[in-house]
Amino acid sequence: MNDQRTVHTVIDSPIGPLTLVNVGGVLSGVYMPEHRHRPNPATFGERATSGFEEATTQLAEYFDGRRTEFTVPLAAGGTPFQRRVWDALRTIPYGETWTYGQLAEHVGSPAAVRAVGAANGKNPISIIVPCHRVVGSNGKLTGYAGGLERKRFLLEREAERAGLRLV
Repeated sequence: MNDQRTVHTVIDSPIGPLTLVNVGGVLSGVYMPEHRHRPNPATFGERATSGFEEATTQLAEYFDGRRTEFTVPLAAGGTPFQRRVWDALRTIPYGETWTYGQLAEHVGSPAAVRAVGAANGKNPISIIVPCHRVVGSNGKLTGYAGGLERKRFLLEREAERAGLRLV
């Protein structure tokens, strides 16, 4: 019998505590404090002390600058369109940014920039699915579910580690 329980844990990070949620042992959420579009915490299930080792290790490696891609298995719920956008986010190279227009083009919906932006904003697996790498058409930082200060921190850290300069 496959255990499909939902459980969560909270880990420390340089951008504040992160709540990790998994369903049936597969990561389905990474949420920051004051996270916009954060589900009701009552849906996160009970707090667990195990089952998050791989995600915790990979996030620590990312924050330490030793990881540029995540390989932890993911299970994000969402519409087929949202999942297409979230899959496309994982193709944005570490240390680089795309505009919402580039992301819309990449998912094959160049006229759907607003819908792509909405899907990006509802990404449930922040950092690992790098929605922070999407910027406005002028290259400026625009909305981020975890707050613009966290978005800037993540982008600056990635650009520095990749030897690039954040505009």
